[in-house]
Amino acid sequence: MKSLQENVLAAMDGTDIAQIPFFPYILQDLWEIGTDPSVVIELVRKHKTNYSGLRVLDPGCGKGAVSVKLAQAFGCSCLGIDAIPEFVDVAREKAAAFDVGHLCRFETGDMRISVKAISGFDVIVLGSIGPVFGDCYQTLTALAPCLNQDGIIIVDDGYIEHHSRYSHPFIQKRETILRQIDDSGMRLIDETILDQQAIKDSDDYIFQKIEQRCRELIQQHPDKKAVFEDYIRKQIEENDVLENKIVCSIMVIGRKIE
Repeated sequence: MKSLQENVLAAMDGTDIAQIPFFPYILQDLWEIGTDPSVVIELVRKHKTNYSGLRVLDPGCGKGAVSVKLAQAFGCSCLGIDAIPEFVDVAREKAAAFDVGHLCRFETGDMRISVKAISGFDVIVLGSIGPVFGDCYQTLTALAPCLNQDGIIIVDDGYIEHHSRYSHPFIQKRETILRQIDDSGMRLIDETILDQQAIKDSDDYIFQKIEQRCRELIQQHPDKKAVFEDYIRKQIEENDVLENKIVCSIMVIGRKIE
């Protein structure tokens, strides 16, 4: 099993453990650092009822944007878990600011361990967290015990199209993902393909903020210039992958109907 630091680094598209303490500074201008909450809200609205009674699990919640906005939209209860304490602090502040502090609970911890002790959730949101639990099969089998019988898992990720020759260490082809969903005892219920122009617009905005903060850190820590320049370079590479190499998709997954 990878260390918690290694998983944080992968989820944040980092390249060097030395970058981790600086993520709160680098990302200070960005609240919605993963999945678009509006898409998740519409999928929950489409596939669930009794909105105020829903229990939502948001592992890898970042700064809590998805949980806070779900709680605001539906009056549901949300539990967010993240490994970066500063992100959890922001999530709590945002929940209070949006008047949903009584509905949202945020914890700092290793989600891989935390999920082993919790259950009874109607919705689980995996918002662009990368392969923290492993591949799709490993992820679904790890999270299935947390889910109610009629619960759903909303996964924001990407896949490589069948005809593509592109390969990536963490991104699989769609047919592989579908097979792993089936092998895990689950089924694909719905899928939203994200608009490429919207992805590019979002990437451009986020990159502008990240580059600005990295340049500031280079001025503050000239001895770590290579560390921050490498992070900038990695963001350019990852944006190219998202915009040109893969299909960005949000899947709704549930248990097989017996």
